[in-house]
Amino acid sequence: MKFAIRIKRIYETPNEEDGYRVLVDKLWPRGIKKSDAQLDEWNKTITPSTELRKWFNHDAAKFEEFKKLYKAELQLQKKELARLKFIATAKNVTLVYAAKNMRINHAIILQEVIEKMK
Repeated sequence: MKFAIRIKRIYETPNEEDGYRVLVDKLWPRGIKKSDAQLDEWNKTITPSTELRKWFNHDAAKFEEFKKLYKAELQLQKKELARLKFIATAKNVTLVYAAKNMRINHAIILQEVIEKMK
């Protein structure tokens, strides 16, 4: 059985298929109780830097540049990314995020980077 790296908004209901749930936002999401989040970890080390996050500000016009800059930041976190990839050898890993836009956010980039790791 092959396990997956998935992404999911924190406002969606957790379920069994999520497997290992990792919040990948630097800031705690608004309106969510820690007990309701059902997280296995809150990983702030693999989130975009505060400066990059503020610069991007979910602006679609900046997404391609944001993607390039965030991937460069992730190069410094290979050990942490490899740890999550390893967990995904035993169960699904769901990267949980709060962004409203499901097509323009850092979790998509993070998922892609982890999946492409050797």
